[in-house]
Amino acid sequence: MDATEAAAVLARARQGDSDAFRALVERHSRSVFRLAYRMTGNEQDAEDVVQESFLRAYRQLGRFESRANFGTWLYRIVSNCSVDLMRSKQARHDQIRGESLDGAAEVPAAGLPGPERMAQSAEIERRVQAALDDLSPLERAAFTLRHYEGRSIDEIGAALGLGTSAAKHSVFRAVKKLRVALAPLRSQES
Repeated sequence: MDATEAAAVLARARQGDSDAFRALVERHSRSVFRLAYRMTGNEQDAEDVVQESFLRAYRQLGRFESRANFGTWLYRIVSNCSVDLMRSKQARHDQIRGESLDGAAEVPAAGLPGPERMAQSAEIERRVQAALDDLSPLERAAFTLRHYEGRSIDEIGAALGLGTSAAKHSVFRAVKKLRVALAPLRSQES
């Protein structure tokens, strides 16, 4: 779909054409799911985020400004839905942790039995995921958009509703925290 055709489909969707909106969903669903999955780290949560995001987009389509990029606008909705979900899950987790008697969290298995290389890969993946989970929702969103989706700082700011400086700072904080959290892996390589 070229830019002219995409603009026509968007215009029809804004006028209430459900088939046109379905075309927008089909066009963007993969990239939206990929972003939601990277932000939430869970397939079921990502599916929930995608569904909620498209529902919000449909409801707010009349407020979309045609001069903006639809994909960037949709990424902002997905980012916000992902952050909302992660915050609510964190609040539930904190509440459960506070209610537990021993306060110990269940630790997932380090990996599948097999060759040493598979065990190492599983351990690295687990540590990276744990480090990502320790980021604030905003930092994780900024990091995901920058390093997994390859978005520019301006695009990250637009997607997260931040100024350029705040977007850059969020990415910087995330990278700094990940470096600290993953430093033991680097020392094991030596």
